[in-house]
Amino acid sequence: ILRRPVAEVLAEQVGPTIELALAAVVLSLAFAFLSALVTSGRGGALRSVWRGGELIVVSLPPFWFGILLLAVFSFTLGWFPVSGAGSLSALVLPAIAIAAPTGAYLGQVFREGAERSLEAPYSVTARSRGVGEWRLRTHHSLRHGALPVVTLTGLSIGGMLGGAVITEKVFGRPGIGQVAVAAVNEKDIPVILGVALFATAVFVVATTIADLVLTALDPRLRQANALDFDDIIMT
Repeated sequence: ILRRPVAEVLAEQVGPTIELALAAVVLSLAFAFLSALVTSGRGGALRSVWRGGELIVVSLPPFWFGILLLAVFSFTLGWFPVSGAGSLSALVLPAIAIAAPTGAYLGQVFREGAERSLEAPYSVTARSRGVGEWRLRTHHSLRHGALPVVTLTGLSIGGMLGGAVITEKVFGRPGIGQVAVAAVNEKDIPVILGVALFATAVFVVATTIADLVLTALDPRLRQANALDFDDIIMT
C-alpha cells in the first residue's frame, strides 16, 4: 500500500524498536538478579512480600501496566514525557512496562536455581572451608542459578518484541509496532510478512546468543559438545 520496498519501510523504524527491546532485556535481567540476590536462601516476611509482588507483576499485561505508568508518572507527576522517542527519559516508562512481567518471571527462576545451588554438595564443601554466605551467594549460587535464566531470556525476546508492538502504540513511539498496527489495519500483507520475518530472525539470533553464553558460563556444556562432536567424527 505504501508503494515502497518492505525492507526500506522496516529499516526506517527498526532502530527505536531495538532500542526499546534491549532496554527491556537489561532491566528484566537486573530485576531478576536483584530478586535472587535479596531473597534466595532467606525466609520471613521479606521473602513472602517479595514473592507476592512478583506474582502480581507477572500477571500484568504490558499495555495495561504501561497505561498505569503513564497515568501516574506522566499525567500526574509529569516526570516523563507522554509520547515520542526523542530522549532517554521517553524510553524509561515503555521499557519498564515490557520488562516488569518478564523480570518478575525470571526472578522466580533465578531464585529457585540459586537456592538449589546453595544446597548442592559444592556449597557444603565451600562452607566447610570457611567461605562466608555472602561470598557463596555472589560467587557460586548466582552463577549456577543464571543458567536457566539465560535460556529463558533468549526465549523471551520474541515475547518482548510482541509486547513492544502494543507498548509502542500506547506510548506513541515510532517503531515496528506502529508499522505492524498500520499494516494490519490496512491489510497490507507484504508488510505483515516482513514484520513476522524480522521477529523470527531476531528470535533465532537471540536464542543462538543465549546458547553461546550458556556454553561460556558452564564448562560442562563445552565438554558435552566436544564429546558429541567426537562421536559424530567416529561415526
